[in-house]
Amino acid sequence: MYKIETRRPYGNKRTKKYFVKELKKLKRFFDNNLDFYKYYRINNSFFDEQFFVRGKHDIRLWLDTFYFEADHRFSTSHDYKVAKIIANDLIQVYLEDRLNNVNVKKVSNNSLIWTASKTALTELIYALYSHGAFNNGNTEIKLIAKTFEDAFNIELGDFYHTFMELKARKINRTKFLDRLCEALIKKMDEQDEKQ
Repeated sequence: MYKIETRRPYGNKRTKKYFVKELKKLKRFFDNNLDFYKYYRINNSFFDEQFFVRGKHDIRLWLDTFYFEADHRFSTSHDYKVAKIIANDLIQVYLEDRLNNVNVKKVSNNSLIWTASKTALTELIYALYSHGAFNNGNTEIKLIAKTFEDAFNIELGDFYHTFMELKARKINRTKFLDRLCEALIKKMDEQDEKQ
């Protein structure tokens, strides 16, 4: 990860290409070690004694060049390869996450950003849900909330808890919706005065 990040170029386009190139390197390692990947992934054990017991190496069984550099008193013939597979899995997750972040940043530059409070958005979501505004009222609140989260690149967290807090308000339980109504009516009145 340190090498990947220190060599990463600036700029979304170049960064995206760079991460894709790093993913291709992982794919190349996978392709070059496909037989061992299969053995490892399906939890085979019939070659474990040759692969993972010191001094039992068989040069015909998928040996890495690393084996000839390793200390045979400490390492087995395939322990490095398993470590590499585990590391590559983690690096792949990391690279895909970074690649997704590059794409999200690119999208978010051209998208709407919710600047009111999360509580206000929760109030709006529950109002639309209560009114049955989506799919003739046959939509779960979770789907509506997730759609709004994706659309506005925001995390609402425990929106049900926020709704419970809204319900518990003594005064002005629909503060945001009331302000929306006031703002809309004011806008309409202003345009009427101009005509």
